[in-house]
Amino acid sequence: MTDEKAARWREERRAAAEAHGELLASRQRAESAQAQEQIDAFVRRATKVGPSPEPLFARSYDGRARYRTPLVGWYLRRDETVAVDTDGKFYVLTAPSSLVARFRGVTPEPTAPPLVIGAGGKDGESLDMSEALARVLAR
Repeated sequence: MTDEKAARWREERRAAAEAHGELLASRQRAESAQAQEQIDAFVRRATKVGPSPEPLFARSYDGRARYRTPLVGWYLRRDETVAVDTDGKFYVLTAPSSLVARFRGVTPEPTAPPLVIGAGGKDGESLDMSEALARVLAR
């Protein structure tokens, strides 16, 4: 392969990778918007008819410690690692182990909600957002 052909090939691969990345990001934004619509509908309904929101805690990565947070809302998974607050923001409630966090607590940052919670994880660990929200309402 000549230097010119190799350079052209690298440029085509780079452009293809950029296009693929943009398509993936666009799909993730669309899925996140759909999930946010489901969450907003859930928060409206839960606020009116229950269940009542509760204080949310974060867990250490190893699951041994629980840390206070300033959040109030609903856990979406039984292991209490994913939740929605009363403002409709989605949180992954895990944090690094920390002695300081045991006393001061942690302030998790909201993240873009997925349509499938735990997608790509072990079998049985993924859960559709709609199903998770329905489980909370059924309590």
